[in-house]
Amino acid sequence: MIRTAFLAACFCALATLSHAEVIGARPAGCPHRFCGCALSLKFFGRIIPRFNLAAHWLTLPRALPASGMVAARRGHVFMLERHVGGQRWLVWDPNSGGGKIRRHVRSIAGFAIVDPRGSKVAAQ
Repeated sequence: MIRTAFLAACFCALATLSHAEVIGARPAGCPHRFCGCALSLKFFGRIIPRFNLAAHWLTLPRALPASGMVAARRGHVFMLERHVGGQRWLVWDPNSGGGKIRRHVRSIAGFAIVDPRGSKVAAQ
């Protein structure tokens, strides 16, 4: 009975998170491919040109998946907000398509997880 109620609550939460919420567009001053630039603004409060390239996020210290960490691969980066289950996370996803910033659930499979706060950039 308790297990059934728990599973029902989990499925309800997943259904609620399955839609994508558009929360913004390309920030002023960011290039057309802006995922790295938008994350730079979010984490460091300014555009750091080298982080405009998603692959440069891979130079940051590796971390375990957790809220506030960044999923990175060549070509795209996004921030983890909340674990949903398995490899699926609710994420803050800049340039997730159509020049929009979205909050939605997506898999982190194939992405390296990095800690932007563990870098020297944050102190500069």
